[in-house]
Amino acid sequence: MLKPKITATREQVSLDGLWAFATDAQVSGDAFAGRLDTKLEVAVPASYNDQFADAAIRDHVGWVFYQREVRVPRGWAGERILVRFDSATHAAKVYAGDALVGEHIGGYTPFDVDVTDHVTAGEVFRLTVAVDNRLTFETIPPGIVTDNADGTQSQEYKHDFYNYAGLARSVRLHSLPQTHISDITVVTDYEGTTGRVSYDVEASGTAEVTVELRDEDGAVVATGTGASGALEIADVTLWRPGAAYLYELVVRLDVGGVVADEYVQTVGVRTVEVRGTEFLINGEPFYFKGFGKHEDTAIRGKGHDDAFLVHDFQLLDWVGANSFRTSHYPYAEDVLEYADRQGMVIIDETAAVGLNMLIEAGITKSKLKYTFGPDVLGEASQAALLQHVRELIARDKNHPSVVMWSLINEPASNDAGSRAYFEPIVELARELDPTRPLTYSLVMFANAENDVIVDLFDVISLNRYYGWYITPGDLKTAEQYLRMDLATWEKFGKPVMMTEYGADTQPGAHSIWDGPWTEEYQANLLDMYHRVFDEVPYFVGEQVWNFADFQTSNGTHRVEGNKKGAFTRDRKPKAGAHALRRRWTSFGDAKPQN
Repeated sequence: MLKPKITATREQVSLDGLWAFATDAQVSGDAFAGRLDTKLEVAVPASYNDQFADAAIRDHVGWVFYQREVRVPRGWAGERILVRFDSATHAAKVYAGDALVGEHIGGYTPFDVDVTDHVTAGEVFRLTVAVDNRLTFETIPPGIVTDNADGTQSQEYKHDFYNYAGLARSVRLHSLPQTHISDITVVTDYEGTTGRVSYDVEASGTAEVTVELRDEDGAVVATGTGASGALEIADVTLWRPGAAYLYELVVRLDVGGVVADEYVQTVGVRTVEVRGTEFLINGEPFYFKGFGKHEDTAIRGKGHDDAFLVHDFQLLDWVGANSFRTSHYPYAEDVLEYADRQGMVIIDETAAVGLNMLIEAGITKSKLKYTFGPDVLGEASQAALLQHVRELIARDKNHPSVVMWSLINEPASNDAGSRAYFEPIVELARELDPTRPLTYSLVMFANAENDVIVDLFDVISLNRYYGWYITPGDLKTAEQYLRMDLATWEKFGKPVMMTEYGADTQPGAHSIWDGPWTEEYQANLLDMYHRVFDEVPYFVGEQVWNFADFQTSNGTHRVEGNKKGAFTRDRKPKAGAHALRRRWTSFGDAKPQN
């Protein structure tokens, strides 16, 4: 799934900005046709929830509508004309004028809608997008919708972050030649000083394919012909964590000696492998240092913001991190492109969060007794996740920063039905991308004795909260529990890492004692975990929960959201951030030695 780019044969127009906005409670008549009868305007890209001082909009469950007029450039006559949505949370219907021209289900992956037959070059058309934020047992992530007596609906979901919705990422109008490149797949390898870039090009229409590979100075280092092949690079410069190097693969379609289409795909030459209990990048052991993150900022919600992107990466560098997980959904592709250029290592996660009906918001037990089955998460849910995995890997397969796929966060993997549910998901991921290891993050209740899917994956990723949800305030007992827990995973002979650990921390709360919620307690808890990690020879990484405080749904255990961030929501460091900086800047990308 190629991201739209401006090339010699392709153009685009940004549709970011202010759109007319209404909820389905505000729209009169046919909600899917005509002009919106509203004075409200909403910013794109951004979640809509926090932009208005109106609880009815913030808490709205159901459809909302975005609308604007779009002028098609007059030079696009004869081209295919599409609208690209980088995301629409969680389902969308798209209208050109009053005609339904496209639909998509899934809130975190992009989609194109072809409007060629409904618009005219040089003229204006009305673009309307209906976005549905409801989560059910047939969506990823799942949820439960309840009808209220007053005609409204309420939404319940199991994941512990706010259900921000809308057009949180960019929208653009873009053109394609009639004969065009529809997809490119790149796989890299090297031997000694010689790099190898294998490529596969899919095209719409019949054309001759030519490719050339350029280095960062623009010099051509290899050329080839044909829709698939392999290019060799003498004296290759590898893409490395913290030292990114990117080549450009220029792909052209020639028809009758004329270039019909051109696309430029960045390429980082590197290898990823799990060997025994080690995680290897370019054949060298790699130790993950970093965080679980969220796309979450004040007012914007999950809206992508380049200023926050740059600043977050600056803080990651300051604290000594080399990696993060895109918890708990695919992030904007701009984030991965930036990680490619910065040498940041990414564990790329699906939106399969909350697939555990025994918990709510991380801790509270639910009334439901099991998770997988025809009356809970069954075939429809599994089909939705399969489609999501297809779209995620199609989008992110060429990013060198992405070294591992995380297929699920905290599922009920101790539920007997989880094996039948997840085995086809794992098989599909391996079929689509046999080059990257697979992992998933295990919930506290899933252990080495009762988990029924751990053998399907390459890396064991644990989410553990000893000292917080278990034995809060008692780090001595928490340390004993953690040490015993980690010892039980050795029998699998796989790398083990921690993808979540931490404690809620109120900025400015202090104590000379180990008092939960204080900054000192957060730092002391982190130090305890690190002391145990360093004792485990098969341990390959630590990713703290969370990079920054983030918004959640209402709950008596949440004060303005989840406060487990090393940084506040506005990116101020807590004591825990300084503790992490002391540790992570003391060693490189290899495991620290006792």
